[in-house]
Amino acid sequence: MTPTRYRRLAPLLLALLLLVTCPLPGSAAEQVPVGTWPLRPQPAVAHLFAPPPTPYAAGHRGVDLAAAAGQPVRAALPGTVTFAGSIAGRGVVVVDHGDTRTTYEPVDASVRSGAEVDAGDPVGRVRPGPASHCFPATCLHWGWIAGQTYLDPLLLVGAGPVRLLPLVAGASLVVATAPPGYRPNPSAAFQVSLSP
Repeated sequence: MTPTRYRRLAPLLLALLLLVTCPLPGSAAEQVPVGTWPLRPQPAVAHLFAPPPTPYAAGHRGVDLAAAAGQPVRAALPGTVTFAGSIAGRGVVVVDHGDTRTTYEPVDASVRSGAEVDAGDPVGRVRPGPASHCFPATCLHWGWIAGQTYLDPLLLVGAGPVRLLPLVAGASLVVATAPPGYRPNPSAAFQVSLSP
């Protein structure tokens, strides 16, 4: 190689070295925690995550899992119960995990606010009836939230779409692979900025 070629490659090699050796800023460097299914045995997914394009638009801010009335509901991750009660006639349990929280409804709670739970601990039982998102069938609506951003809870159990982080700041995440039978929802894609 000529010295001119080395000078042209130097910035590229430096950028590549920085990408490989420096951690990504903020939440982009964090791993998705490994959770457990809130229902046992592993349930069928009745409705997939379909976040709205804007905060107040229509969408599905979680997943619906086929369930039997009275089936035990378990915490997907360890945490602290921050709510166990009724909202708009639906039994709801919320478990805080630090940076995120999971929600379960409709549930007859067996825990109280302030209770510490481990992943897999029972938090209640699926409540049958018109409060179910799947009425006349019975299902559990399972949500996962970071701040005000809804996330796909199937990622906690390795059943959601695999997303690759972009190499360029501001680029969209890409669905790389998915479990058998998964149908990607284009509105579920979201943006991540890699700049501080």
